[in-house]
Amino acid sequence: MSILYLVATPIGNLEDLSLRALRILQEADLVLAEDTRVIRKLLGHYNIRVDVLSWHQHSSDKDWQRIDKFFSQDKQIAFVSDAGTPGISDPGGKLIELALKHYPEAKIVPIPGASALSAIISVAGIAMDDFLFLGFLPHKKGRQTQIAEIKAAKRPVIFFESVHRIIKALEQLSDCPKKLIVGRELTKQFETIYRGTAKEILDILNKDKTQIKGEFVIIVNK
Repeated sequence: MSILYLVATPIGNLEDLSLRALRILQEADLVLAEDTRVIRKLLGHYNIRVDVLSWHQHSSDKDWQRIDKFFSQDKQIAFVSDAGTPGISDPGGKLIELALKHYPEAKIVPIPGASALSAIISVAGIAMDDFLFLGFLPHKKGRQTQIAEIKAAKRPVIFFESVHRIIKALEQLSDCPKKLIVGRELTKQFETIYRGTAKEILDILNKDKTQIKGEFVIIVNK
């Protein structure tokens, strides 16, 4: 029986790789990764030698055929996203769907660990027993609809945003009086947590452009 492990990897600080995740990566017959260059850095840091193949949102049937032989031979396969916990805003769900479609007896095992989502929740300082998670907002189509949904929400809303669109997101929320908690470069050297309205945080970032880098995770309070 083949085993597919969904392995959480550090979102920045390499010390956040769990002992269990390290063992699974060491024992795996194959590692699947969104970006093989990213995972090779992690594997190299821990001196792990293993076959690595790419699996991302644009992977095709041909890509699946390369992976299929490992499932058919009852191998141990580990999937990692670029950072954090697989299945959260990445192609992990698609991989699991295909694995179960072709090998319904396959065992799917989560190896929990670092996540920008849980990291920002842990430092939010607000009630988070009920919240809405939107992942990355659409670049264009549907974006305004989600921004309106965020403004009208009766519970906290969490979403991810890239360095290229964080200013746009804050500008679109700048007329909203709700308080935000914004995490930048979480677990990394220049980790920063901003608290305030979108307009207040926007002013901070516009005054110091050096702070506009990395990925951001945003909580908009209810």
